[in-house]
Amino acid sequence: FDDLDDRGLLDETLVVAIGEFGRSPEKGVSTSGNTNSADGRDHWPYCYTSVIGGAGIKSGYVHGKSDKTGSAPTEDPVHTTEILATVYHAMGIDPATIVYNHLNQPRELVKAERVSQLFA
Repeated sequence: FDDLDDRGLLDETLVVAIGEFGRSPEKGVSTSGNTNSADGRDHWPYCYTSVIGGAGIKSGYVHGKSDKTGSAPTEDPVHTTEILATVYHAMGIDPATIVYNHLNQPRELVKAERVSQLFA
């Protein structure tokens, strides 16, 4: 972020760092149905973190909170489709834009709204 900002590129560059899973808040909790040992931690799709910046996103802003174990959102949860709508918006693309699939059927890019609180 500092390098992009120093070179005057942060306003026109969107940086997104996100994974599709967190880790289970307790050892031995299985969400994937695998045979993890009791001392391991499994994928945890219920609560995870992303870092988004540039392209009009507020600098230093933290959105949402999780419970004390990081197992569930407690404040301002964001669905993955809302993240996608936010990315489209930051790139200057209306998330409600209609595109046509291979059968010429109209579809929205994403059926979600941007997270407006993220923008300055």
